[in-house]
Amino acid sequence: MSFQKIFLFDFDGVIVDGIKEYWHSSLLACEKYLNSPYIYVDQKLYKRAPNLFKEIRPSVKYGWEMILIVHEIIKTENPLKNNNKDDFINNYHQNCQRLLNENSWIAGDLQKILDKSRNYQIDKDFKSWVNLHNPFFEIVNFMKELSKRGIKTGVITTKGKIFTEKILKQLNIFPEFTFGYESGTKIKIAEKLSQTYEILGFIEDRKKTLIDIKQNPETSHIPCFLADWGYLKESDRFNLSHEIKLLKLDRIKDLVAI
Repeated sequence: MSFQKIFLFDFDGVIVDGIKEYWHSSLLACEKYLNSPYIYVDQKLYKRAPNLFKEIRPSVKYGWEMILIVHEIIKTENPLKNNNKDDFINNYHQNCQRLLNENSWIAGDLQKILDKSRNYQIDKDFKSWVNLHNPFFEIVNFMKELSKRGIKTGVITTKGKIFTEKILKQLNIFPEFTFGYESGTKIKIAEKLSQTYEILGFIEDRKKTLIDIKQNPETSHIPCFLADWGYLKESDRFNLSHEIKLLKLDRIKDLVAI
């Protein structure tokens, strides 16, 4: 049986740099929908994502975590700053759970208000919202080249599917499918896809996700590429297993040979 060939892509950090959008949308969610008594949103905060937010971004797995981070950064009392960021990052997942517990928040509810924030911006000024995303045109062109060669492309992301598709459409990219956070874990999605496609590679900027794929017997055969241009911790670039290749943006064309 001959399977169709396909290349899989993560979205944020691989196809686009969405750091500005995540900051803007999470800040708006905090201001407009979170109803927290511990924050004050100065409008100047919208101008740019602070370096602290960028430094924490590589630890993030799901979008709702961004709201926790933004909330901690903009708190009026005991905010997250450079002098306590290392402890926050080193115990990142425990800290996220602690913040959920302390504030009686539910992760799913935070995701809903993040989506609500995005919908608000899209309805108000779609172009401005789209422009918060900076495309990596090397990847955009690579995806188009694959399509010309008859190789399918698919996007698996923890962003909402509807928002991802809106941006892909603006970039004139139309993958075979797009899976958002609503579809479950990337591992399970890849496992299911491997039953009907010959997966030529998965480009992702979260090292742990690629390790999980390689450790899963059902997906261990998938070639995995860690996006050097994405949201990486400095340590991510080192001690990679030989099964995960560090991919440089200027070497993306080499994958066409696959």
